[in-house]
Amino acid sequence: MSIEITTLLFFAALLFFLVLGLPLTFVLGGVSVIFLYFTWGIDSFYMVTSQMWGTMESFTLVAIPLFVFMAMILERTGVAKDLYRMMHLWCGGLRGGLAIGTLGICAIFGAMVGISGAAVVAMGTIALPAMLERGYDKKMVLGCINTGGGWGILIPPSILMILYAMITGVSVGKMFAAGVLPGILLMVLTVIYIVVRCYFQPHLAPALPEDERATWPEKLRALRAVLLPIGIVVMVLGSIVGGITTPTEAAAMGVLGALISAAVYGKFNWPLMHEAALRTFKLTGMIMWILFAAHAFSAAYQGMGAQELIEGMMTSLPGGPWGIIITMMLIVFLLAMVLDPVGIMLITLPVFMPIVASLGFDPIWFGILFVINMEIGYMTPPFGFNLFYLKGIVPPSITMGDIYKSVVPFVLVEIVGLALIMIFPEIATYLPDLLF
Repeated sequence: MSIEITTLLFFAALLFFLVLGLPLTFVLGGVSVIFLYFTWGIDSFYMVTSQMWGTMESFTLVAIPLFVFMAMILERTGVAKDLYRMMHLWCGGLRGGLAIGTLGICAIFGAMVGISGAAVVAMGTIALPAMLERGYDKKMVLGCINTGGGWGILIPPSILMILYAMITGVSVGKMFAAGVLPGILLMVLTVIYIVVRCYFQPHLAPALPEDERATWPEKLRALRAVLLPIGIVVMVLGSIVGGITTPTEAAAMGVLGALISAAVYGKFNWPLMHEAALRTFKLTGMIMWILFAAHAFSAAYQGMGAQELIEGMMTSLPGGPWGIIITMMLIVFLLAMVLDPVGIMLITLPVFMPIVASLGFDPIWFGILFVINMEIGYMTPPFGFNLFYLKGIVPPSITMGDIYKSVVPFVLVEIVGLALIMIFPEIATYLPDLLF
């Protein structure tokens, strides 16, 4: 059977079982193993298991359960509530100030927990009712929470970046460093959008009345709320940048900071630890199956000779190397509307990375573009995770249609940021080159 027909059958089988609603990890791993057997025979199973064994010996993997555990603990402390009060006092006097403050808190949360859902749930519970009570437009409120919540996978530490590094073989530390400036850029662009829009349409996000604004002593006292979060960020990122720890060891520093925060807020107890540990075990087990599926897919994809076929098709696209990169981004953007980010990584990275390398592009830079696209996927209809996190906590008066409509301008802002990083790769590569 020719490579073309085998490749077509392979991807058709994947699509068929996905449409049936079966879990992506098992579809990808199962179909890959079956095609490997009929392509290479029984010996192909040893190839998959040897690759998986090599992955299981990787010290980098230890960071995943540690960062997840840190996120599970921080979700249940009072950090978010105190941060919001601080931003409320400092930014409330400005048009759109509470929305801007919420974005700032989401960025801080992203620098602490490394996942998307934590900030969305925290701000949806605390900031959303407060802003709606003060006359903020519901689409503005929903859009900024949705957008800011997605930064957890871009601003380091990021679980998705660790998985990207595991699948592609790049440095986790370089990926973390590369995410800092793009994360700041997206935050600045979103703040500019809110400021400009509120200038021309002040009714969308009115400033707080004079009697609700804080005095300077109150503002200064409220700054205590950022001490613990900044301490955690310094413990994690500062220890990596300072050369004190590896990214894996820094995850343990983050857990220590989360435990200290829980103790300071009086939440350090057995039920907290038990629930956080249980959820960590579940997520870590899921990630291990994901890595198995990734290795099986990669082995099948290369073993069938499909890599050369797809590479030839991609390189024949118009527009040269940039046309290929833009096509890849468009494919990932469309996939992100219907699949979860980890599934997209499993399907696309084994296909894309050899092409990216052959074109001479920096895999770290491409990784940041990829992660930003995953972040956009978290907030785009119909199946963005953040949309459903929000729907679970908003008042009944807010419909799913309201949530869908709220993301449109914020997605456009994110796409502008993505384009800027494509045009100026130094935004992503400057810090990794400087630090490593």
